Amino acid sequence: MALNLYNTLGRELQPFTPHTAGQVKLYTCGPTVYNHVHIGNLRTFLFEDILRRSLKFLGYEVFQVMNLTDVDDKTIRGAQEAGVELKAFTAPFTEAFFADLDTLHMERAEAYPAATDHIPEMQAIIQQLLDNGHAYTAEDGSVFFRITSDEDYGKLAGFDLEQARQGERVASDEYEKEDVRDFVLWKATKPGEPKWDSPWGEGRPGWHIECSAMSMKYLGESFDIHCGGVDNIFPHHENEIAQSESATGKPFAHTWLHSEHLIVEGEKMSKSLGNFYTLPQLLEKGCDPRAIRYLFLSVHYRQKLNFTFASLDAAGAALKRVDEMRVRLAEAEETGEPNERLAFHREKLLTDFTAALEDDLNLSGALAAVFVFVREVNKAIEARKVGPGDKEPLWEALARVDMVLGVLDPGQWDAPVVTEGLADGEIEALLAERAEARRNKDFARSDAIRDELAAAGIAIMDRPDGTTRWRR
Repeated sequence: MALNLYNTLGRELQPFTPHTAGQVKLYTCGPTVYNHVHIGNLRTFLFEDILRRSLKFLGYEVFQVMNLTDVDDKTIRGAQEAGVELKAFTAPFTEAFFADLDTLHMERAEAYPAATDHIPEMQAIIQQLLDNGHAYTAEDGSVFFRITSDEDYGKLAGFDLEQARQGERVASDEYEKEDVRDFVLWKATKPGEPKWDSPWGEGRPGWHIECSAMSMKYLGESFDIHCGGVDNIFPHHENEIAQSESATGKPFAHTWLHSEHLIVEGEKMSKSLGNFYTLPQLLEKGCDPRAIRYLFLSVHYRQKLNFTFASLDAAGAALKRVDEMRVRLAEAEETGEPNERLAFHREKLLTDFTAALEDDLNLSGALAAVFVFVREVNKAIEARKVGPGDKEPLWEALARVDMVLGVLDPGQWDAPVVTEGLADGEIEALLAERAEARRNKDFARSDAIRDELAAAGIAIMDRPDGTTRWRR
């Protein structure tokens, strides 16, 4: 089965074929560094991390570019309110963004170009558009793209330009959906704003031209995949296509992938509702970043993700099942003959996991394959049927799928902080009480003790012979 991806351009599932066999050029819209990114932004960035990892898993060489928007209406307004230079204002938010990526174990892209470092490239595209009649200069020196010059305008968002509501032009970086107007490419300077020299007078770029310039500089005039959140489809990505293809006369990006919104407790995330979270805020509440990563990847990127603390607990419980299997497998004795059923399920994991990825990054299917594997390994351990040489291929299979998931090996994550440790004697006493509760079928008490131990950073494993092992 070949890789199939849902292309927003055309609204259909399509076989993916890169321009160059075995190589993928990938552009992902990065953050606007005017504030700390929220978990909705991180959901999109994690989808792009999964895409990157999946492509590598499937054998492609990936070159990824993620831009940093450090000059637009929001960053300028923030710098003005803070009374500092633009670079001084955006620097700490850029640093915080990379810290969030590291906390959630996202792989780094090959390039993170900042908009302010690519003004000449933007001006070159604008000049091309002026030369071929797709742009014009306004009275104040601003330059606008003439959307009526592009008969394909609207092909990504899926609306007919002739039927859309139109105005003359808009100078802001963002505007309402279906409010189709000539959009700004270069903004004439205003008091207090950063400015650069240009053939049309001092000013600064509009938001949309930034991504066109940076993507084409690093990936070429035509490349394979462009990503972002669904909120980027219009106007940002629509305008990127219009200005890029009008300037070069070539197709811009072949495949467009967009992740759906994250909502919180069934509602749109909003500061006024008190459900607006950044990653550091969740960590302050004691949330496990490993569970956050698992929760984000467990829902298909084209479905809304409903973030709840109950779902985060469920994500942690799912990871605990994997962790317990890993401990049991590490401690299992290899006896008898090699287990052919384990070999079968190892291959089945890799086959089913790959097939799920090739089906438009179906991570729920991929995770289902993982937990079938976990169940079968546990069965073999309980039946004492882990044979000589069985373990290593099982570990290799887990490591292989974790190239994509990035959550299955707890050793790759920081250990949880335990504020109040339990002495060995206290642990043994609690385990004895738990064993007694289980003999008396008092499962509520048994589960409560397990939870108490887990909260103290103690993992326990019930063995087939009735004994219980523990470790910190």
